[in-house]
Amino acid sequence: VTLSLQISDVNDNAPVFDKSSYEASVQENNTPGLSIFTVRARDADFNQNARVSYILEDSSVNGVPVSSLVSVSADSGVIHAVRSFDYEQIKDFHFRIKAQDGGSPPLSSNVSVKITIQDQNDNAPQVLYPVQSGASVVAEIVPRLADVGYLVTKVVAVDVDSGQNAWLSYKLQKVTDRALFEVGLQNGEIRTVRQVTDKDAVKQRLTVVVVDNGQPSRSATVNVNVAVADSFPEVLSEFTDFTHDKSYNDNLTFYLVLALAVVSFLFIVSIIAILGCFTNLEQIFQLFRIIRLFTQTTCTIMRKSDLKYGRPCSESIISLDTSGTQTLTHTQRRKL
Repeated sequence: VTLSLQISDVNDNAPVFDKSSYEASVQENNTPGLSIFTVRARDADFNQNARVSYILEDSSVNGVPVSSLVSVSADSGVIHAVRSFDYEQIKDFHFRIKAQDGGSPPLSSNVSVKITIQDQNDNAPQVLYPVQSGASVVAEIVPRLADVGYLVTKVVAVDVDSGQNAWLSYKLQKVTDRALFEVGLQNGEIRTVRQVTDKDAVKQRLTVVVVDNGQPSRSATVNVNVAVADSFPEVLSEFTDFTHDKSYNDNLTFYLVLALAVVSFLFIVSIIAILGCFTNLEQIFQLFRIIRLFTQTTCTIMRKSDLKYGRPCSESIISLDTSGTQTLTHTQRRKL
């Protein structure tokens, strides 16, 4: 007699991942929908009890639902990028995936996953100093007696990328006199190569290029204006249209005087009209005292107008406004 026994499977085994945790990396600026990697779990049960499906557990990354960053295929366990990643915003993030079988009741297990975003050289260097403005020209003043190695200025730049992509180097691209200036390869310091002489031109212009170490590299350029001079008026004659500035000031003074004359005329007419109404001598004297005070105030305003356009003469860093108003900012700089 042959006796056959058929044993029915009971869902008594939970799915088991082939790793205790997963780590993967992806380049930033990836294409949405990119397949990152695959998680895999196995179930020792049979048929429906061994059928495994994968579920992304709810969590957040920097306040953003993880489901807006990645997704997982329920059948295959393939993890996809939902959107393009930006290393400067998210450098890495963690989440958990649950593997659940098809038994009744279902059994499950979960695993931790870490995604690391790899930086790409997608940002060019940014020059912080000297500030480039279309409305003004910033000039560094170098005395004619400056020795070799005199620190003219320093180009300051940053790169928001990381690692080698953020390593910066500085080079002179264009310069009025290449034998007079050099720039530090690593620090961006502009110094004199030789002794400054009287034969050197007052107006010097340098173009510095800042290059990062990425592949391919990115760069930024900055223009540096240098004035080789011992006095402030000498710089003005090179960097500004002085006759235009003087004409502007003369016009402003003319309109100021004209306005004061009109106000004075109207004031005197008003006084004459008021005198016709006064019969008391003391009231008339008091009115003349008011006129005298008004005259003194007018003279004070005129003196302040004359002082407003005084020209200081000293060694400095200057900022010359070229927008038409010819505003000049004069900042003292200590010699280094």
